[in-house]
Amino acid sequence: MPAPFTVEVPTALEHFAALVADDASLSLTEAAISIAQDEHPLLDSQSVLAELDVLADRLKRRIPADAPAVQKLRFLNRYFFQELGFAGNLNDYYASGNSYVHEVLRTRCGIPISLAVIYLEFAGQIGLTARGVSFPGHFLVKVKMPQGEVILDPFTGQSLSRDELDERLVPYKRRQGLQGEFDMPLGLFLQASSSREVLARLLRNLKEIHRAAEDWARLLAVQQRLVLLLPREWDERRDRGLTQAELGVWDAAADDLDAYVAHSPQAEDRRAIAERAAELRAQGRPRLH
Repeated sequence: MPAPFTVEVPTALEHFAALVADDASLSLTEAAISIAQDEHPLLDSQSVLAELDVLADRLKRRIPADAPAVQKLRFLNRYFFQELGFAGNLNDYYASGNSYVHEVLRTRCGIPISLAVIYLEFAGQIGLTARGVSFPGHFLVKVKMPQGEVILDPFTGQSLSRDELDERLVPYKRRQGLQGEFDMPLGLFLQASSSREVLARLLRNLKEIHRAAEDWARLLAVQQRLVLLLPREWDERRDRGLTQAELGVWDAAADDLDAYVAHSPQAEDRRAIAERAAELRAQGRPRLH
C-alpha cells in the first residue's frame, strides 16, 4: 500500500521568511498582514488580501478610465478617509493591534505606518505611484503627480506643505544636533522607503511596545521576524539574544551575542556583550556532581 500523501504546512515564521526572501518579489501588504500571525495564528492572510481587493475594486469602478493622477488622488482620499473612515487611533495609540493590518481594516483605526500600508495598496491598485516615507517620528506617504510630489499624513489625511514638514523636523533636528551649520535638506528626510524598510519600521514599533511591557515572549516573536528580515543588522541579533537570555534560552542567546560581537568590531558595547555571552555559556553548561 502506498504511503499516505501528506503536505507540510509552513509555520508562520517560515511563511514570513519566504515572503521576505527576495526584494524583487516582496509583497509589502501580504508580509505586513502576516506579522499578526504571531498573535493570531489562525489568521488567513489571503482572506485579508481578498477583502482589500474588494474595497479597492469598489474604488476602481468609480474612477473614469482616463482620469488624471490628480483626480485619482482626490477619489482615493475621499474614499479612504471620509467614506471608509480610516483614521489615527488617538485613544489607544500604543496598542499592538494598531500594527496589525487586519485589525486596522476591521476597526478603521491605526497608526501612521499601518494606515499607510493599506493606503499604498489602494493607491497602487488605481494606478497611482505612491511610496512610504520613514519620516522621523511619523510615517508619511508621498504620491507622484505630474507637477511634483504630494506628501500626505496617513494618520489625518492632511497634505503637508514644505513649511509644515520643516516645522515637524525641528524637534528631531534639535535632538540630533542637525541645526545651524549641520542642517540637512528636507529632501533627505523624504526619500522613499523600500518594502523591507517599511516592514522593519512596523516590526520595530511592536518591538518597542513589547519591550516597554517586558513581554519577553511576544518580544522574541517580533525579533525572530526582524532577524529574518534584516539578516545583516547585527543590532537585531544582539537584541534577540538579550531577550532569549531573559527567557532562559541561554545557549541560543549566547550564539546571538557572539554573532553580534564577531560582526561589530567598532561597537561601544562589544566588550560588555562578549562578557554577557560568556556568562550565558557558563549558565548553559550542566553542573558536575
